[in-house]
Amino acid sequence: MKRIAHIMVTAGLILFAGSCSEDFLDTKNLYQKNLENFYQTPQDITEAMGGVYNALYVNGVHSEEHVAANLLSDYMFGGGGPDDISAKNVANFVDPNEDTYRDLWIETYNGVYRSNAIIEAASQADYTPFFDTEQEAIDFRNSAVGEAYFMRGFMMYRAARFFGGMPLINSSETPRDVPRSSFTETFSQIASDFKMAAELMPAISADQIGLRDYGHANRWVAKAYLARTYLFYTGYMTNMAGSPTDVVPLPDGGTLTRSEVVTHLENIMASSGYALVSDFRNLWPYSHVNQSAGQVVLPWAEDEGLNWVGQDGHNSEIGTGNTEVMFALRFAFGNWDWDNGQKYNNRVPLFFGIRGNSLVPFGQGWGWGTVHPAFFNSWDDGDIRKKGSILEVGDAAQATDGYSSPDNADHETGLFNKKYTTLQHGGADGVQGMFYYVYGWSHGDGMQLWAAQDFYYLRYADVLLMHSELTETADGINAVRQRAGLDPVSWSTENLKAERKYEFAFEGLRWFDLVRWGDVENSSNNYYSVVAEVSNAGGIIVNHSVTYRPETKGLLPIPESEIRLSNGVYEQNPGW
Repeated sequence: MKRIAHIMVTAGLILFAGSCSEDFLDTKNLYQKNLENFYQTPQDITEAMGGVYNALYVNGVHSEEHVAANLLSDYMFGGGGPDDISAKNVANFVDPNEDTYRDLWIETYNGVYRSNAIIEAASQADYTPFFDTEQEAIDFRNSAVGEAYFMRGFMMYRAARFFGGMPLINSSETPRDVPRSSFTETFSQIASDFKMAAELMPAISADQIGLRDYGHANRWVAKAYLARTYLFYTGYMTNMAGSPTDVVPLPDGGTLTRSEVVTHLENIMASSGYALVSDFRNLWPYSHVNQSAGQVVLPWAEDEGLNWVGQDGHNSEIGTGNTEVMFALRFAFGNWDWDNGQKYNNRVPLFFGIRGNSLVPFGQGWGWGTVHPAFFNSWDDGDIRKKGSILEVGDAAQATDGYSSPDNADHETGLFNKKYTTLQHGGADGVQGMFYYVYGWSHGDGMQLWAAQDFYYLRYADVLLMHSELTETADGINAVRQRAGLDPVSWSTENLKAERKYEFAFEGLRWFDLVRWGDVENSSNNYYSVVAEVSNAGGIIVNHSVTYRPETKGLLPIPESEIRLSNGVYEQNPGW
C-alpha cells in the first residue's frame, strides 16, 4: 500500500508548528510539546517536516498549482459545464472573485513559518545522543536543515511564479506585516534557499532512496530547482519586465550564473542515479490499468505492451521502478470525514476528467481543461507522446467508442488530457477507481475520492531539456526525442520550445514557459488567439478562442482579503 508519511500529520502538530509562541497561561506545560521542548529529537524533526509538506496541499481548487497553470495555458480551454464559471474565468484571464487564489497564499506562509522553525531550532540542536557517532548526528542535522531550506524556497517559488514579488519572512522574528519585496528580491531569496539546500543535503543516489523516504526533496532536486529559478527569473526579467539579465543576484551580494547552473545540472546527470524511463507512456497510470483489472480494458495499452513504472521511485512495490520522477506532490486517500479531506486526493483527474461519461477504464469527471484542437493537430502522429498524452473520444482502441457528448458540456472538443484522468475498472466491489483496487482501499467516494495519483513536479527529462536550453546544444533534446521514437534535430530555440511543449503537456509547465519566454504576449508563439470550433451546452456549435491580457504581465491577482489585512501595505498586481 502506498505510504505518504509526511502528509498525514496530526492536527495538533500542524497547529503547533504554525502558531505563535506567546504564553497565554501562567503555568508551564510540562507534558505536551511546545516551542521550548520541541525539535530536540530526530522524531521531532520528522514530525515537524511533515507539517511543512502538509502546506503543499490547498483547499481551494484554483489554488492548486497544477489546476491553475493548466487552465492558464494556451492549449486548454476552461470547459466544464454552464455552472463552472470559475474555470472559464481563470482560462480567460478574468477574476471577478476577490479570493480565487487565496489558499495558495495562505499555505505558502504556513510552509514558510514551519520551515523557519526547523531551520532555527535544528541548526542549534545537538542530536549526538541519538546516533552512534558525532558525524551521523551532524549529517542528520545538515540534511534536516537543508530540506527545510529547500521547502521554504519551494513554497516561495511556487507562489512567486504566480504572484510576483512576495513578502519575505525569513525568520520567526520577522514581522508578519512586512511589505511585498520586489520580483528580484524574492527570486534572489528563493535561489539562496535552494543553493543552501544543495550544499547541506547529502549526495544520495536515487536508487538508494527507500520507500519510507521517497517523496522528500534531496540534493539533486535542489540543484534542479536552482536551474528552474535561474531560467524563470532571467527569462521574466529579460522578456517581460524589460530588464535583461543573465544572472540571479543573491542576498549576500553574489550572483547565480549560467555556468554555475549548468554545472549543477551536469552534476545531476553524472551522479544522481536518475534516468529517463524507457517508454514515456509507462510514466502514467493508464499503463497499469489492464494489469490492475486482470483483463484488457484498454486495448491500446495492451497492443503497445505498456507496463507502469509506478510512482514510488526506484524501489516501488507496484510497477517496475520509476527512475525518472525526482519530486512529486504525493496524494493519498481522501475521506469526507476529515476536515478538507479532498485536498489530499488529486483533484486534477476529477476536474479534468471526461464529462458526463462513466466508461471503463476512464471514469467520469467535470470536463475542465478540454484540449485545443490546434495543439492536437500540430503534433506529429509519429510521436508516441501524442496518444500517450491526449485522450481522443470515440476510439475503440482507447475504449472510448461508447462516449456520447453530454448536453451540459462547454468547450467540448472531444480531446482530454490523458496523463491525469480518472481510471476505473470492475472488481470484487464492482466498478471502482483503479487506485481503489491497487491500494486496497476500504473507504472512498465512488467518483470524487479515488484519485491517489501523484502529480509530478519534476522529471529527469526536464534536467535534460534545461541543460539543452542553457548550453544551446541538442543533446538533451535528442535524448528526449529518441525515447519518443523521433529522429534527432539540431539545436535551435524553436526546437527546444517545441520539445518542452510536447514532452510536458498538461504537467503545469507550459504556462510558466510562455511567460518566461515572453511568448505569452506573442500570438504567433501561442494558441490563445487561434479560433477552434467547440460544442457548448445543448450541443450548440460555436467558435471559441482566448484573449490573453498583456497588462497582467503574466501574473495573477494578490488575494483582495490579504490586501485589506495588510492595511494598504500590499499593492495589487497590474491589470487586476
